[in-house]
Amino acid sequence: MGEHRATVIWERGGARFVDNRYSRAHTWHFDGGARVSASASPHSVRTPFSDPAGVDPEEAYVAALSSCHMLWFLSLAAEEGIVVDSYHDEAIAVLERDERGRDAITRAVLRPRIRFSGDRTPAAGDIAALHDEAHRRCFIANSVRTLVTVEEPPRDD
Repeated sequence: MGEHRATVIWERGGARFVDNRYSRAHTWHFDGGARVSASASPHSVRTPFSDPAGVDPEEAYVAALSSCHMLWFLSLAAEEGIVVDSYHDEAIAVLERDERGRDAITRAVLRPRIRFSGDRTPAAGDIAALHDEAHRRCFIANSVRTLVTVEEPPRDD
């Protein structure tokens, strides 16, 4: 079905390293040319050894879950003839101890706000069914143990 690649580059620079006082800032490179500044989370490694402006792996994880879910939702809505004008998700991942006592992202909550237009405005049940099917088809959600839920906020219409 295909391989997906990322190149992760970190360089020590002038830091001593063995004293554990080195930068965790690094760069993610993707095949389309995108480069993303990345770092350990400041929640895990204090600044200046982490870069709060960089995307940390935990943020990337929840973004990947949200993005995958959204892409399936959009595809399924289009198949059903439902016009989506915008999809805005403020997703949250919760890092805590799991049942084995290890730090893990145990829960992710997707909270999409979706605007529709066109002749076919979906009912709440239709939207829930689209979310269920999007979750079932999402490659990322199928690949992880994290409990992923969707909480759609009240509609503005």
